[in-house]
Amino acid sequence: MKDFLLVFRNDYKARPKASPEEMQAEMKQWMDWIGGIAAQNKLVDKGAPLGSEGRVVRANNVVTDGPYTEIKELIGGYIAVRAGSFDEAAELAKGCPILNYGGNVEVRDIIPM
Repeated sequence: MKDFLLVFRNDYKARPKASPEEMQAEMKQWMDWIGGIAAQNKLVDKGAPLGSEGRVVRANNVVTDGPYTEIKELIGGYIAVRAGSFDEAAELAKGCPILNYGGNVEVRDIIPM
């Protein structure tokens, strides 16, 4: 078994603003999906949503604002899962609620150091 990072990306500018009721229903979908992965003992890190502001640190101690709003897809959050292969990790990702809203899930293997 290996650990994989599921990175959630979405075009937040193109998505209409959700009502409080819609946001609550979406949150339940996320909790149910992550809970299902946890029930299979495949959840390594429950991750978290990421804020829309940040900083980028570059060589020579240059710090700039980021993420950049002109980028179409922003990273919105992540979880780490344990799976036997990329295909199995991708199968887990297929249930991600972000797919219902035009987003995508990037599946990356985590290399132990």
